[in-house]
Amino acid sequence: MSDGHGDDQHGHDHGDDDQHGHDHDHQHDHDHHHHHDLDALGASVVTVSSSRSLDDDPAGDAIAAAFESAGHEIAHRELVGDTFDSVQGVVERLVRRDDTDVVVTTGGTGVTPDDVTVEATRPLFDKTLPGFGELFRDLSYDEIGTRVVGTRAVAGVAGGVPVFCLPGSENAARLGSEEIIVEEAPHLAGLARRDEEDPDADS
Repeated sequence: MSDGHGDDQHGHDHGDDDQHGHDHDHQHDHDHHHHHDLDALGASVVTVSSSRSLDDDPAGDAIAAAFESAGHEIAHRELVGDTFDSVQGVVERLVRRDDTDVVVTTGGTGVTPDDVTVEATRPLFDKTLPGFGELFRDLSYDEIGTRVVGTRAVAGVAGGVPVFCLPGSENAARLGSEEIIVEEAPHLAGLARRDEEDPDADS
């Protein structure tokens, strides 16, 4: 499977894997590795909750602040109830918006019966990004210890747009957006849309 390193080296022949140890640092420093990165992102933020409002949305505020402090724009913010159809519907709609390069949801990633964000978004993914959840849980362990086993943060690419699903707590939203998403979203968004813009990219 090529969901891991293959996505990050999308522009290289897969045969380069054997030379990864020799060439990685050299290639990583060259512009061609990042020349598809997007300088400015349009981010859509979705809060999944049946009890909050956009006026009382600290997790969504933390995500928006992380993008804005990095020079990106918030294209859209929305609050939806924690039902399968509402979550899947809003994510499916947002990845089709011309002003949206990345979608971040917060809430609904736990283990209670109404935590359905993962189940609603995963069928939309053309590719999964398992490294996001792995890294998020690794970083979260320092804050919440073994309770991290109940955190089901996931990410993937849907319709050429990276989608990240974070827990609903303000701390988790800030950690995931500041430490991971804002750092990697420009690169991932550029790669994810490249097939649409450059049909010969893999040839």
